[in-house]
Amino acid sequence: MTIRETPTTTSAETAAETSTQQLRPVSRRSVVAAGSLAVLVPTLLSACGGGEGGGTDGATELTLMNQSRGQEATLTALAEKYSEENGITITIDSPGPADYLPRLQARAQSRDMPDIYSAFSATDMAPFYRAGWAMDFSAELDAGWKDNFSAAVLELSTFDEGNNLDVDPGIYTAHWETQTYGILVNPELTAIPASTEALNGEELIDALVSAPDPAGSFSVAASLVPQLLQGLASNWLTDEEIIATFNGQASWEDQAWQDAFQFLVDLQDAGVIANNALPGGQDDNPNVETYFFTQSLGAIFDASPGVAVGHATSPDFDSYFSLPIPSLAGGTQEPRSPGVPGKGAVVNPRGKNPEAALAFVKWLTEPEQQAYFAQEALILPTHPELLSAGDVPEQLAGFARGVETVQLMADTFTVDVKTALVAESQRVVLGEVTVAEALSTVQSAQERTA
Repeated sequence: MTIRETPTTTSAETAAETSTQQLRPVSRRSVVAAGSLAVLVPTLLSACGGGEGGGTDGATELTLMNQSRGQEATLTALAEKYSEENGITITIDSPGPADYLPRLQARAQSRDMPDIYSAFSATDMAPFYRAGWAMDFSAELDAGWKDNFSAAVLELSTFDEGNNLDVDPGIYTAHWETQTYGILVNPELTAIPASTEALNGEELIDALVSAPDPAGSFSVAASLVPQLLQGLASNWLTDEEIIATFNGQASWEDQAWQDAFQFLVDLQDAGVIANNALPGGQDDNPNVETYFFTQSLGAIFDASPGVAVGHATSPDFDSYFSLPIPSLAGGTQEPRSPGVPGKGAVVNPRGKNPEAALAFVKWLTEPEQQAYFAQEALILPTHPELLSAGDVPEQLAGFARGVETVQLMADTFTVDVKTALVAESQRVVLGEVTVAEALSTVQSAQERTA
């Protein structure tokens, strides 16, 4: 099995602004909603009601630029339903995950932003928020819209006063997905039974070594290594201690980060990392997901949206499952997944119909639409009642277990640190540097942006 390698590219994070201001971490918190979800949608959107606002004269047109291929079909169906009920035209533009950010940057530079666009990572999206391309939802949320979201999702979406990304205080994103990280497993290509609920690091490596093809049994995209390390480090570090590292108040060279990084070395020493390398490039994780869902990889580190991708691209392949972040030997705490809000949307306040765009986004986050997203796209919702109502699809069970203990973060990686972690993880796996040398480079990157 061969994973296609693409050239590493650098995202133009500041293309949405006229300045070249240095990006820094955002004040963010994580999802701590417990329980599971029951999805009861007997027919296509039969329970969906009409939205508020919008146009009724047939003249209103909206464009939503969508980053996620996993939700494209579901989002398109919802947009068609809303259009029929409200007499407006909604176009879903899905350039794909690799092209999404460059396309959005280009549209910002040409001052031709879409009416609505997918929420992405805070670091990547902050330039658009600073440039005024995002509506602050705070007033609408305070007026009652916040009932559609868990309190922690709202906290995670909030930019506080004095945040390190220099974004004005507010909430600029509305999310219909709760996202966690873990391991996706194909039991037929590994020695891991589908009944498994959790594995420690040693057990995971032993199972991968026992796979039919150990040399192609595991992969993680280089771009996701920072999240993997953040999850693994939680075996020893509290959320506050991880935040201290993000803020330069604690060192990346501390033992917990060395032990987390060592897990990559252990995987490589065991001979289970596909191609003996970490795929890089702008579409590294989509490539890894593609190989997993076409059954060329036994296990991958991924986020819960990966299940939606698999459901969309390989609908007949459903004999896989998810595991939470593994515990590591010597850990003093239960490992916890990094948490992010997941799929959602931003409204362009400078568009031709910002009120209609807001009404559509509000409709997308109502319980009926969130339930439909969960059923059809296999994603974990953000609505408190849906999160605690019943059982999740079996492929999401491991990710759902991660929701209950997800990290409560107030900050994230600086751009320089994230870049260094990605590059140094590739070098560590290739045997070019030691873990200590890699983390020394990461610490230097932290000090440059302090």
